[in-house]
Amino acid sequence: MTNLGLESSVTEWVIEYPEVQCVLDSLGIDQSCQGKSLEYVCRQMDLEPHFVLKQLHEVIEDDSAINE
Repeated sequence: MTNLGLESSVTEWVIEYPEVQCVLDSLGIDQSCQGKSLEYVCRQMDLEPHFVLKQLHEVIEDDSAINE
């Protein structure tokens, strides 16, 4: 599916999968987080990292299903 994970930066996620921007915005995650990992940013914001990761994967899957 994706080679990105919790250790990847928020910026990497947006560059590789622009469709995740809506999820990040809805959670208040700013993509300009100075290259910090998705996990780090989630923990700083008191968000469950694996929940956020699941949401990102769902958006990517939905977008790829639409584009097939």
